Amino acid sequence: MGALDHISDMFDCSSGASKLKKRKQLQTVEVKVKMDCEGCERKVRKAVDGMKGVNQVDIERKANKVTVVGYVEPSKVVARIAHRTGKKAELWPYVPYDVVDHPYAQGVYDKKAPSGYVRNVDDPQYSHLARASSTEVRYTTAFSDENPTACAIM
Repeated sequence: MGALDHISDMFDCSSGASKLKKRKQLQTVEVKVKMDCEGCERKVRKAVDGMKGVNQVDIERKANKVTVVGYVEPSKVVARIAHRTGKKAELWPYVPYDVVDHPYAQGVYDKKAPSGYVRNVDDPQYSHLARASSTEVRYTTAFSDENPTACAIM
């Protein structure tokens, strides 16, 4: 802080409440909302566009996904969509299946997820289902019927 900032703070006549406000961070909020038609899409877009701090709204109707970029809080975006549209809204619960250790474990695999996505689960009960290492894969596929040139003994 410079000398001028210090002096201006000393002689500031405004209320102290404005100084205590934290600035919101620019963030991307992804929300899952069931949308069947263009009318639903329009209703969701209108609900989110009216929020203070929203810079950009992207909607993928087939994936039931709304992406909001701006100076907003995720909980307020979800609450606004749910209140204005009357639809169930939740934060985007899916991640690409490449990111998860075991995408087909019970509780991780979701039939309702868009293609290429599974539920994001950070549960310790699924940690024992981690994928095999490359050396394990090499040993198990050495005697495979799908790879006849791997072993001359067979």
